[in-house]
Amino acid sequence: MTYNIKNGGRDGADPSRLDRVLQVVTEQRPDVLALQELRGLRRDRDRLDTMARRLGMRAYLAGGWFGQPVAVLVRRPVEAVLVAPVRRPFHHGAQRVLLDTDRGPLTVFSTHLHPYSGRRRLREAGWLVGAAGRGGPDRRALPDRLVLLMGDLNTLDPGGRHDERIGRLPPEYRGRHLMPDGVTVDTRAVAALYRSGLVDLFRPEGADLSTDRAEPPHTVPTSAGGGVEFTEMRLDYLLGTPPLARLAQPPRVVTGGAAESASDHYPLVVDFDLRLR
Repeated sequence: MTYNIKNGGRDGADPSRLDRVLQVVTEQRPDVLALQELRGLRRDRDRLDTMARRLGMRAYLAGGWFGQPVAVLVRRPVEAVLVAPVRRPFHHGAQRVLLDTDRGPLTVFSTHLHPYSGRRRLREAGWLVGAAGRGGPDRRALPDRLVLLMGDLNTLDPGGRHDERIGRLPPEYRGRHLMPDGVTVDTRAVAALYRSGLVDLFRPEGADLSTDRAEPPHTVPTSAGGGVEFTEMRLDYLLGTPPLARLAQPPRVVTGGAAESASDHYPLVVDFDLRLR
């Protein structure tokens, strides 16, 4: 499961939205959870640990240079075999954990790419590809290993149609999703991840991208969680290597109930035919 919880799940000193975030996660009961926008939790580790305990999980936090931390949470009693944040100057951050499964080692990333600059998102995507492709216990190449990359990539899908949705954005937010020419949609970061061999779990192999039915559901904005900088867009992704994608059930966007107001992003969930050990 991946979830951008918007500013640490708090609006000022009001903790009620965080309670709704935890309600959404509890209802889904993921074994592995990627969280983004953990404002204040890098310094307030007690609050992070309290969140994790309420979920029955252990949290592994990573921060960036300017933005908000990200984390990977793992359900107890499973623990990460290795925790290795990606040591690059991400605006927000990228956490990497290695888990033992009955199918072999699984590397999981939680990340949040640069919110304003497509050029910087592309650079951050390159750092992720490099981190994902470096070794692993079995030393196989990236496309042959079990790797799952989750998070808010702040990038529109190279396979989608976006002119209309960008046109509906307030003018001050359109530039986030356009190339320097101010016209071409900037999908470079996700395209780079696709080229690395990562598979979009919302686009099964052989999907006809020319049909509207092949368009994955939007992940922002929620109906009551804010998000004036969005129209109906998919900015959150679940990407896996081909061996992992073959083990995946159809992913879903969690909507309705508390998910409509807990954040401005909807969470994404996918189940795999493997067992953590």
